[in-house]
Amino acid sequence: MLVYVLCYGAGMLFASSAHYYLSGASLLLAAVWLYWRDVKKYGSLLDLQALFSLFFIGGQGISCLKLSKLQTDWSLKTWLCFFCAAAVFRLVYGRARSFFQSREPSKKGKRKWAGDKRSRIFTAILILTAISLMAFLLEAAVLGYVPFFVRGVPHAYSYFHISGVHYFTVSCVLVPSMAVLWLFSDFRQGWEDAREQEILEDREPKKCRRFYRLAAAGSRKETAAVLAAVLTAVLIPVLCVSRFQLIFGVILAVLTFMTVTGNQRIRYLIAAAAALIPLYIVLTIARSHDVAYLNGIFEMKNPQTPIFVTQPYMYIANNYDNFNCLVEELPRHSLGLKGMFPLWAFTGLKFLKPELVNWPLYTTKEELTTVTLFYDAYYDFGVAGVILFAAALGAAAGALSVWYRRGTNPAWPLFYAQAALYFMLSFFTTWYSNPTTWFYFGVTAAFALWCGRNGWPFQKDRGTEKQ
Repeated sequence: MLVYVLCYGAGMLFASSAHYYLSGASLLLAAVWLYWRDVKKYGSLLDLQALFSLFFIGGQGISCLKLSKLQTDWSLKTWLCFFCAAAVFRLVYGRARSFFQSREPSKKGKRKWAGDKRSRIFTAILILTAISLMAFLLEAAVLGYVPFFVRGVPHAYSYFHISGVHYFTVSCVLVPSMAVLWLFSDFRQGWEDAREQEILEDREPKKCRRFYRLAAAGSRKETAAVLAAVLTAVLIPVLCVSRFQLIFGVILAVLTFMTVTGNQRIRYLIAAAAALIPLYIVLTIARSHDVAYLNGIFEMKNPQTPIFVTQPYMYIANNYDNFNCLVEELPRHSLGLKGMFPLWAFTGLKFLKPELVNWPLYTTKEELTTVTLFYDAYYDFGVAGVILFAAALGAAAGALSVWYRRGTNPAWPLFYAQAALYFMLSFFTTWYSNPTTWFYFGVTAAFALWCGRNGWPFQKDRGTEKQ
């Protein structure tokens, strides 16, 4: 924490004297240092505290570079909020993790699925894909268009939405991750079968190849069905022209793979990002967002900045300036009403009492509406709201970091992967006050119950075997 405090203080001083590059560099250094320390301490590249520190503090450092004319100097209250958010989260996370670790069962076991879940995961994949596809076709039929085929309307995708139905349409983003869980389950079953047949008595290449063939044998029809489901799940966000849902689905699948296998390598995320670039460009064109349109919105100080630098920069940096706009312009706090938007949405109260959700959005520009994770927390209760939410978030993250390792239900890696992705997007969205987020968690919980009630971390010593 000492390094973070010193770097943060330096960043504030450099920003106050308009040395923006030095200010940004100070915070970026702090983000990288904290991430490296957390990875070394907890032994995971996907540790939730490490990810939050890297992406939230790192995003703040990128914003401090002030490369756009839209960006202004932050108020002291804004700096205070950002500091408290990171500091309180880290303090509570460490204590929560220690607390829940101390309550782990004394008997240790090696991770395995809680029973034979392969067929149940397969069925869940088909059901979720079918529901998502039917919801998409219903929206297309009722609204009379598919956003991908509409030209000259930059925000056609925003209107492709039937209330209540669209949640089911976009739930397809969980399908690729479920496919990863199914493949892993198939892999483990093949491994056990191979052991029974003594194929793996040694590690000779020929016998290992026989094992891999055995692991994949007898499932060609299922594999084809799962592949078709994954392709459908990827195609729906493309047709909706939703870049966020496409990126969310693909990166979530990679994180699920890294979580469930323990094979954590940065190159997997880099490869996924590289594979998404062509689709991202296609969807940008399909949205009728040309370079001139985007440059006109972003207002970079250097007009020669290439668009492939400008667009990701503004999607990261401007969110912090939107938070500063909120701090400087908000006339009164919403006292919890804004952060409880998922409740108003799921219960239908937003239609009966529109005043519950009609809160103005304070941003640097009308088109740039993305905000940081703590935007609604400040909107509700100010600095106190940011501190309380950071504490709650740190406690939840600390608990999940212990529970997912102890739980053996196949849904636990998916829960953890979602949390990891949301922390990676902490610079971008107030995910906790987004109904879609809770709908995804609800679908994952239903998936967990479908896979069986055993294998939960609250059930002592279940789903484990003696080493």
